Formats: sequence, C-alpha cells, structure tokens
Amino acid sequence: MTFPFKSSLLGAGTRVALAIAVAPLVLAAASHPADARIKCVNGNQIVNGSPIATPYCQDELVATVAREYGVKVSASAIRNNPNLKRNVCQHVGRDNRIYIACIDANSVGRRPF
Repeated sequence: MTFPFKSSLLGAGTRVALAIAVAPLVLAAASHPADARIKCVNGNQIVNGSPIATPYCQDELVATVAREYGVKVSASAIRNNPNLKRNVCQHVGRDNRIYIACIDANSVGRRPF
C-alpha cells in the first residue's frame, strides 16, 4: 500500500513541534479523575444504565425517608450501625418506599405459639 505523502516531508523540527503541541492536550485529558461515586436512584444503584438493588443504596433511601419524617440520621450512620437502622425502621419502616429495605430490621424471627 502506498501513501500519497512521504514521511520525509515532516522534518525533525516539525515532529518536535507537533509533539510539544499535542503533549498538553494528552496531559489535560488524563489529569481529570473519573467520577467514581455510586449513583443511587430510589434505593437502586445505577450500573451501566440499569438499576440494581444494593444494600448501600437501600440504606441511603432509608436515611432520606427518615429525614423526611424528622429523624436526624445520616446514611453512613445507618450503614455502620445495624441497631440504629433497626430503630429507624421501627419508626418509619411502614412507608412503602422503604418497606423492603427494612424487612430484615423489622423481622421478629420465630414467634412462640
């Protein structure tokens, strides 16, 4: 295969100038970090455009609904303290938005006969 131009048309100085002009563009593109934050929508994590129910996002939703009811709680506190999640779920767990997220915290286990 032949090319319509010769590589000798680009002199050494032109190659260096081209490399100097392109280098800042490459560095600028590589310097921005990727957005590694988990995106939650209604208790579901968005992965490649599809919603997936994850405990992380369910706890985010529990904290959001609890704050709407006036409970001062953060999502990280709910994730790190299962007793706090149980207490919050006992208070607001009948809300339809978080019923499934609170089903383990509100379970009573085996009941006596």
